[in-house]
Formats: sequence, C-alpha cells, structure tokens
Amino acid sequence: MRVIRVDASTATILLTEAPAPKVRDRQTGEIAKDAGTGEALMTVGVVYIDEGESSLIQVTVPESGVTEGLTVGAPVSLPGLVARPWQSVFNGKERHGIAYRATAVAPGAFPMAQAG
Repeated sequence: MRVIRVDASTATILLTEAPAPKVRDRQTGEIAKDAGTGEALMTVGVVYIDEGESSLIQVTVPESGVTEGLTVGAPVSLPGLVARPWQSVFNGKERHGIAYRATAVAPGAFPMAQAG
C-alpha cells in the first residue's frame, strides 16, 4: 500500500474534535490496536488549511502520542503525518478514500507569515 508523506510545515492545523478511542468494531465496541505494537489507537478531527484550501480530516495516532493540553479550536502539530489511499468492496459497493496517520498530536502554533 502506498504511503504519502504530508509536508505540513506551512499548514495551519486546528483541532476540531478531541482525541477519542478508534473503534475497530462498532457492534462489540472493540478498540483498534496498532498491528505492530498492539498499542491502542486514537482519532482526532482537524481542519487542515494550506495554500488557501481547507479540509476536515480524521487522523489516527497512537494513544501514547496524544499530548495533554489539547484544546478544541486551537492549533496542533501532527508530526510524521502520512496519507494512505485505500479501497474496499462492502455489500457489492466499492468504497475508497484516504486514511491519515501521525506519530503524535500536540499543541501547535500558527505558522509565521512569510514576507512577500
């Protein structure tokens, strides 16, 4: 599966949803775990703003990567942010999208304005 590194150095990233456990199975409530480490996974909602365009995205982070002091509406940083295109077929319908993952989510700052 292709992994695309996301350069967020010039982006403004604002927290829109506080970290919550990532649910693997909605019927049982099972929490998703990292396949390599077995660590519980969390999701955060952010608005990603760069070059005049914005997107609301959900980002998966390991539980140990969730830093205290996160405030909804405040800027955050997402070190190690990557995007993975995915596709599947469920009940005869093809679905596709992009899954985002970062090594952590931490309080951030607004990017410095560049002199033009």
